[in-house]
Amino acid sequence: MYDLPPDLPRLRTLRTWYAMWVDRIDEAIAAAEQRERERQQGERARPPQPDWIMELGIGVDSRPIEVHVGGCYAAGKRRRAISREQALAALADGIRACIHCRPDTELGVL
Repeated sequence: MYDLPPDLPRLRTLRTWYAMWVDRIDEAIAAAEQRERERQQGERARPPQPDWIMELGIGVDSRPIEVHVGGCYAAGKRRRAISREQALAALADGIRACIHCRPDTELGVL
């Protein structure tokens, strides 16, 4: 009828073995739920995406490199959020506009 052994010692061994696996599965479920809670909390705590980004050069006294629309995938890691007025001033000062997100078009400079 079943594929289980008929004697008590082997049945108890199987019971112990599967109880161990159920515990491991429960721990894995709890860890996955914790990761999901942390991910959701991170999304809620994430600061809003800036409207405009200034990509910065390397070094203390270096000039900014490019102006980007907030969220541009081509913006480098060295960057800071700027206002619309700062973006317009930077473009007027000759800092180039990103060729991917085209902040000059978004700002109405062209």
